[in-house]
Amino acid sequence: MNIASAMLWQRSPFSGLFGGGFFMFGLVFAIFAIIGCWKVFEKAGQPGWAVLIPLFNIYILLKIAGRPGWWLILYLIPVVNFVVAIVVSIDVAKAFGQSAAFGFFLLFLFGALGYLIVGFGNYRYQGVPMMARIA
Repeated sequence: MNIASAMLWQRSPFSGLFGGGFFMFGLVFAIFAIIGCWKVFEKAGQPGWAVLIPLFNIYILLKIAGRPGWWLILYLIPVVNFVVAIVVSIDVAKAFGQSAAFGFFLLFLFGALGYLIVGFGNYRYQGVPMMARIA
């Protein structure tokens, strides 16, 4: 075994600390996102447990945003999924009486925080905006 391969196998005493810390941060982040989305789903008259089922939760979010269910396929296409996620975030914000900036910044960029704010705030689900129904 040469020096280079020995250095690759050497572990830092901080690797467990940082690895575990990042895992815990990710776990806490996921729990906050689930709790926030659960409350948003319930406010919109949808089952809260739907947030736990992959792909079905996106379908329910599309219903809340007033978009057709076939848009779920668009989430599976790389690059297109970012554009669709932005549009859906803005539509969800408008369905709760908020602006497009609220949807982009809080629901798209800072999703866990934004969904917690909508879920536990004094926001009411007002239904799908008229323009989303026409489009």
